Amino acid sequence: MAKRTLPLLKRLLRSNLHSLTPTRSVTYMPRPGDGTPRAVTLIPGDGIGPLVTGAVEQVMDAMHAPIYFERYEVHGDMKSVPPEVMESIRKNKVCLKGGLRTPVGGGVSSLNMQLRKELDLYASLVHCFNLKGLPTRHENVDIVVIRENTEGEYSGLEHEVVPGVVESLKVMTKFCSERIAKYAFEYAYLNNRKVVSAVHKANIMKLADGLFLESCREVASKYPGIKYNEIIVDNCCMQLVSKPEQFDVMVTPNLYGNLVANTAAGIAGGTGVMPGGNVGADHAVFEQGASAGNVGNEKILQQKKANPVALFLSSAMMLRHLQFPSFADRLETAVKRVIASGQYMTKDLGGNCTTQEITDAVLANLD
Repeated sequence: MAKRTLPLLKRLLRSNLHSLTPTRSVTYMPRPGDGTPRAVTLIPGDGIGPLVTGAVEQVMDAMHAPIYFERYEVHGDMKSVPPEVMESIRKNKVCLKGGLRTPVGGGVSSLNMQLRKELDLYASLVHCFNLKGLPTRHENVDIVVIRENTEGEYSGLEHEVVPGVVESLKVMTKFCSERIAKYAFEYAYLNNRKVVSAVHKANIMKLADGLFLESCREVASKYPGIKYNEIIVDNCCMQLVSKPEQFDVMVTPNLYGNLVANTAAGIAGGTGVMPGGNVGADHAVFEQGASAGNVGNEKILQQKKANPVALFLSSAMMLRHLQFPSFADRLETAVKRVIASGQYMTKDLGGNCTTQEITDAVLANLD
């Protein structure tokens, strides 16, 4: 009997040991060289920019993320982006930047617009979503605003016809409207999104916004698995503040997208926590998603209480763009844990923490 039970005991022991061994799921198989550290152009920018980009640098160092930064000083009052900075972005293909202050009036052009036009960063993406631990008026908000970035009212074609009369041109092209629509539907398809909403004012701007809608409809017909609808921009704003959970992916012309993205960010928790980026066929620039407050004010700067969360999450988007998904997941998870705890909030979120205290909390929560 003892001889007969011995093999049985051995099999049971082997089986139990096997069940205690941690199993590994099918792993990501990189191409040779995918793990090589990548150079990223860093533009700290104006105002709170150096503070929040400095926080990102600390986190990247702590994670041993496979990137290194090439830092350049660029400020919003410069006449243009220095050639060596443009050369660096073209070489590295990826840039992380803080806010650049855009002078109001005075004929000074926006450096943000120069970057977008020269690098053809035609798609702006802002992800607005509820974060656990951050109380908001609305729940289940998860909106992606995809905005055409190179034309429309931002074409910069303005002139004074006669003293006291200024003409500003809104330029819309079939090419740009079609490619932003394609980007929006491709994004929805790859991210398992169900609905794409085109935001417009074609009831008034029948030719310009009519061309945009026509392009969206043509592209929508090629994606039968994704629901497509259209909404006038004024109704869109009303619906956003009353029932934002109905929206999924929104595709917009340039000006409307800026307004819609900042509104959606405010609804979901504030511009200080919403990530975003600007992407083209060859280059990408990642920054705080919604532009409102991205350079802060003098008081926040002096107290060193700028919110770094938006740029942390934008950096996670950047890591995923660079095909370093595990590092992106680690960073996102750590940030979400910190917010969920409810203990670490900057002033814009109802707390009183400094930028460094938020950064230290994120570092402590890295796996």
